[in-house]
Amino acid sequence: MRRGWFLPITATLGFAFLYAPIMSLVVFSFNESKLVTVWGGFSTKWYGELFADPQMLGAAWLSLQIAFFSASIALVLGTLAAVALVRFRKFRGRTVLAGTVSAPLVMPDVITGLALLLLFVAMEGTLGWPAGRGIVTIIIAHSTFCMAYVCVVVQSRLADFDLSLEEAAMDLGATPVRVFFDITLPIIAPALVSGWLLAFTLSLDDLVIASFVSGPGSSTLPMVIFSKVKLGVSPDVNALATIIIGIVALGVFAATLLQLRARPKKARA
Repeated sequence: MRRGWFLPITATLGFAFLYAPIMSLVVFSFNESKLVTVWGGFSTKWYGELFADPQMLGAAWLSLQIAFFSASIALVLGTLAAVALVRFRKFRGRTVLAGTVSAPLVMPDVITGLALLLLFVAMEGTLGWPAGRGIVTIIIAHSTFCMAYVCVVVQSRLADFDLSLEEAAMDLGATPVRVFFDITLPIIAPALVSGWLLAFTLSLDDLVIASFVSGPGSSTLPMVIFSKVKLGVSPDVNALATIIIGIVALGVFAATLLQLRARPKKARA
């Protein structure tokens, strides 16, 4: 009997610890009062304040653009690195490549941001590019550390790949390039999508590295929110967070429905 109650209680406490702060944030986004911790009645005025704030909307749009380009660049570079590490096991510099790819995973964000800042300053002094810090430097910085996460995801999928499929295609006359695009890419597509989404989320969420490599006029959404929170949590920040939570929840719900629909098809097959 005790065992039967232990698991539900611990699971309930764990979920409450994780999601109670999020639920309170959602509730107080509909608060009439400007004081975040004092309930003054139900109201949606802070959503109107949010959509009337050009700074917040501009930062959100900038962050989405940076995250899109950073995730796309990281996907290409991370996939190429994963293919090199898995398929070409013996080549000069493989250990160095594996170490440099894994370094951003364990490197503190402060060290990574400072190192990238010094790199950009040195490049500007010697090459004249990039001219100052801004959107370009943020995209390069985010692509650098997101590439490591993409490489790990794709590398784990390639490690379980059945090479006989590629060999059969080449026996039928397909070139290595066509085999890669017609056989390999469709099979590892779920890993590519997962890696891109992970890189997009990491770029959208980053604050520390972007603070080092950004300049005037290139403040991302986390930077704007952090500057607002230092003066006290504003209810329009709660409204923005609630919208983001809703978008994520819809994405998770849609992914779950797709998985549930795919299971009967696999069972029939």
